[in-house]
Amino acid sequence: MSDRTVIMEVARLEAAHLADLVTQFDDLLRETDVRSGDPAIERLVPPGYDDTDAAREFRALTEADLLERRRSDAGIVLASLGEAAAISDDPDDPALLEMVTIRLDGATARAWLRTLAAIRLVLATRLGIARPEDHDSDDPRFGVYDWLGYRLDGLVAAMDDED
Repeated sequence: MSDRTVIMEVARLEAAHLADLVTQFDDLLRETDVRSGDPAIERLVPPGYDDTDAAREFRALTEADLLERRRSDAGIVLASLGEAAAISDDPDDPALLEMVTIRLDGATARAWLRTLAAIRLVLATRLGIARPEDHDSDDPRFGVYDWLGYRLDGLVAAMDDED
């Protein structure tokens, strides 16, 4: 993927919702003991080997670093959202729908990709999505999952665009 600058236009409300999701993700990473058996955390730290003993040893050596990098990426996303995610508490405020521009350099865009994908993995785990047929597009609980997929797809396309 290139190091080009990606320019995203989002509504302030969308930026605020995304900031809230990233904050919740960061809280999950900070507050969950990785040995708690939380399937979502386990999905974020996949086994490095098929062999059970080797996978356990690999996880013990890499888990803390991987989760710290995920927290660091989440911090980068939150920082880049910054002012765009600032909204009032008034649900009738027309500024909620105001479009704002977020500029992402290559490193920041890659942090966004990793963070959105990780949040989507957590949601998939919580929703019971293990295979494509587990997804129910008519179920409103899948809305945020789908929206993150839409944003990921657009970000990947922008980063891969060779024009």
